[in-house]
Amino acid sequence: MFSPLAEAMPFYDRSIDVVIATHPDADHIGGLPEVLRRYDVDTFLDPGVSSDTGTYQALVQSIGLAGVERVVARRGMTINLGGGATLEILFPDRDMEGADTNDASIVAKLVYGDTSFLFTGDSPEKIERYLAAIDGKNLDVDVLKAGHHGSKTSTSDTFLGFTSPQIAVLSVGSDNRYGHPHKEVLDRLLDFDIKILRTDEEGTIVMESDGENIFVND
Repeated sequence: MFSPLAEAMPFYDRSIDVVIATHPDADHIGGLPEVLRRYDVDTFLDPGVSSDTGTYQALVQSIGLAGVERVVARRGMTINLGGGATLEILFPDRDMEGADTNDASIVAKLVYGDTSFLFTGDSPEKIERYLAAIDGKNLDVDVLKAGHHGSKTSTSDTFLGFTSPQIAVLSVGSDNRYGHPHKEVLDRLLDFDIKILRTDEEGTIVMESDGENIFVND
């Protein structure tokens, strides 16, 4: 995690506004202690779900040592990122302690001008359907970070219908043992005529917005 971050940010920029730990699974938090050690982080956002793994305990210790403000994400929160950019928390909307960690994933919508991005962590289809039922109109975005690395348990037809993104980003490791992304998800995205960007093919994906257009950096 640290190396791609260092490549994306200028060497002299050591500050990060918000770090989001979508949920406490190791593949989502394993690199965060190093980020907290090397950067000045203003706010650390997590769903308020704990874990007994060594990876999670190391993260908790790093948060304390860094003296970072830790905020439990809840629906209705809006974080002002400056310059007109905002991050709206869509889920969780309740205490998820004891729930499956994927179910507890933070779902957040980043808005800048007329452009918008939706980040879903490992949220499964049942959470997608829940969000569509309670707030479907607010799910429409330009870019969707597809759920659970392109697993067939996420990125349902219903969710794609409500989000209607132009681009879907799949964060997935090369030759991973889970077979991600699953063919079913790729087929769904193609059926909706959504451009697919995969980290196993593209490497680190960096996007920039001027408030009207979204640019994908090589």
